[in-house]
Amino acid sequence: MQRVAKFYKVSLKQFQEGWQDTFGQAAEQEVYESLKLPVRATAGSAGYDFFSPLTFSLAPGETIKIPTGIRAEISEGWVLQCYPRSGLGFKFRLQLNNTVGIIDSDYFYSDNEGHIFAKITNDSKEGKTLTVEAGQGFMQGIFMPFGITVDDEVTAVRNGGFGSTTK
Repeated sequence: MQRVAKFYKVSLKQFQEGWQDTFGQAAEQEVYESLKLPVRATAGSAGYDFFSPLTFSLAPGETIKIPTGIRAEISEGWVLQCYPRSGLGFKFRLQLNNTVGIIDSDYFYSDNEGHIFAKITNDSKEGKTLTVEAGQGFMQGIFMPFGITVDDEVTAVRNGGFGSTTK
């Protein structure tokens, strides 16, 4: 296997900013300290499991934005694609609101330290409420290579999160 990335925690300051923006209050120090870096469950797993920093429940139709506290340093020519964990998608129709999260290699260098957020919705059609415990995997990330066109001459540099490359 080619090794193309490394996960880190964002700084405490950046995590607090993301938490405050999401929940309107500061996170407890213990929440930051308990953050776990994404890992694969088995040697044959393609996806790296992202773990929830908090316990939450979502009734059908409810949405939550989760500041993961994680950033990824990714080699040029690779992208991290994020999906719901398969079992949660199957049982609860758990959906990422942008369908597939795309984490570009240059996102790591943004002012927000490349802090990865996930906005998810319980899209259950069977009336099932989803509960995810703090420390439980809820999303998986897969590193994929990508190509560009032969006449591509882009030199712009990213500085920001969602939608920042079109500003």
